[in-house]
Amino acid sequence: MTRDDPRALIRYALVGLVFTVAVAWILYLARSALLLIYISALVAIGFAPLVAAIERQPLYGSRRMPRWTAILIIYLCFLGVLVGLGVLVIPPLVSQARALWAALPEMLQRAQQWLIERGLLSREVSMREAIEQAPVGGTDAVGALVAAIWGFIGGIFGLVAILILAFYLLLDSENLVRLFVRLFPREERPRVEDACRRVSGKVSAWLGGQLLLAAVIGGTAALGLFVIGVPYFYVLALIAGIGEMIPIVGPLLAALPAVAIAFTVSPALALGVAVFFFLQQQFENHVLVPKVMERQVGVSAVAVIVALLIGGTLLGVVGAILAVPTAAILQVVFTELVPEASRGK
Repeated sequence: MTRDDPRALIRYALVGLVFTVAVAWILYLARSALLLIYISALVAIGFAPLVAAIERQPLYGSRRMPRWTAILIIYLCFLGVLVGLGVLVIPPLVSQARALWAALPEMLQRAQQWLIERGLLSREVSMREAIEQAPVGGTDAVGALVAAIWGFIGGIFGLVAILILAFYLLLDSENLVRLFVRLFPREERPRVEDACRRVSGKVSAWLGGQLLLAAVIGGTAALGLFVIGVPYFYVLALIAGIGEMIPIVGPLLAALPAVAIAFTVSPALALGVAVFFFLQQQFENHVLVPKVMERQVGVSAVAVIVALLIGGTLLGVVGAILAVPTAAILQVVFTELVPEASRGK
């Protein structure tokens, strides 16, 4: 019986179908781990050019710095920045957060009085009633709180796992790239190596751009809200900086708490805060993002929007965050797969 026999072809097709379904099912079950590995790979790819630059610095004589030392220097610098920001930000942040929590009942009362005066609310609702009437109340609220705390702890462990895995990926990156390149024919290997370098440059530019955008938005928000006279500006600026890391909806969601708190002071102040965030986002959208994302990462606005829509639909916020670097990687892959003849047309 040969492969040309119809029964043999059917048997091979069934075996292939079963194998494909089994692999797809295994990948589906391991989707969380695969997502963690992909994020770690993006972090490693983003830090690779910086690691290479530090690694080229001689320790003494002509001896190069060990790769693990260069990676450790980056991690220590990153940790030092976090500790420094924590020392500067956390004390006033905690103080303002406590004051905000203590002032919430009064803010709620002012907002309700304003709504009652305009006939938009029939009676005042206490803080306890508001919590009980919320979509999640009573025992469910306790469960939601436990789930939130557990999710936060899981996020911390996930971040640690990403950093550890990224460390080892960076440490063995040359062997991994060499192994990947060997999968291709010998004459195609230079192109593959060049594509890997371009992918690393694009992801590194995206990672640095995201951190830069978050720092600029958080810093300008803190300065602007302080000048305008909005209370708890430290907390609100931190929310704005974190919201900048979430594409599309992040800046809008980050602006809502600031507008709401300003509204408890006066409607005019709330309007001023809304105008400030609108102008800030216009500056970010038309000045910062084009220079960082389009010039450095090299992904067009249409590709960014499509990637954000697809990533957000598939994986929610995480998918939206990973959309731009994934689009950059796919752009490099597509460029290499397109025949040279079609490029010149």
